[in-house]
Amino acid sequence: MNRLAGKVIIVTGGANGIGRAYVEALAQEGAQVIIADVDEPAGRELAASLTAAGSEVIALTVDVSEWTHVERLARETAKRFGRIDGLVNNAAFYQRPQVMSRVPFEQIPLDEWDRMMSVNLRGAFLCCRAVVPFMKLERAGKIVNISSSTIYYGGNYAAHYVTSKAGVIGLTRALAQELGGHGINVNTIAPGLIMSVENPPEIVVQSNVRRVQLRSIKRDGHPRDLVGSLVFLLSPDSDFMTGETLVVDGGSRMI
Repeated sequence: MNRLAGKVIIVTGGANGIGRAYVEALAQEGAQVIIADVDEPAGRELAASLTAAGSEVIALTVDVSEWTHVERLARETAKRFGRIDGLVNNAAFYQRPQVMSRVPFEQIPLDEWDRMMSVNLRGAFLCCRAVVPFMKLERAGKIVNISSSTIYYGGNYAAHYVTSKAGVIGLTRALAQELGGHGINVNTIAPGLIMSVENPPEIVVQSNVRRVQLRSIKRDGHPRDLVGSLVFLLSPDSDFMTGETLVVDGGSRMI
């Protein structure tokens, strides 16, 4: 059974890593998926591969921190598919396109702080702002913002990243309150450390051994561990759920 058959869903940062796994899972569930990513070659390669396999997937080059890009994304999606049913705010500045600094907060370059907020928080805000008018027309929609379990323990020399991801949860709750009357659900997934290209081997080796020891489920996390929660939040199964955060980290943080 395809739980998302015919649904039109935008995934930001969907060309690589965890975002790629999201796109593949949504396509498998029957959704029409729009990959919005700054990595144009990877986005187009993924779209072509999934289209050849029988899914309907397109790729658009989008910098989520730029309103003109995001507005065009929403407009072109609605023009091509007739509506927008879902938005996954996955795009984030973390290990791509450059590695973020891991230094005490007073040493974080100011331009890096600004870029982190611009992509991780402003980007989610702008994407919501762009798609919500189309969802209001249908009196239905699902928005899933991607945060991080680091907000519950502070992370390690990543004050700008943790702050941006905490802001995502605040945005989720504010929009859930505002948009519930329009039939729009807004929820968050907060993943733990996931083995992916966003977490290159040297970072995983340094930090993951202890993380696995602290988990209730004592193994590495993989992108496939997140897709079930994502599909649930985009499907009718979560119609009476909004403003919530699902922590998917193997039982490290039980909130």
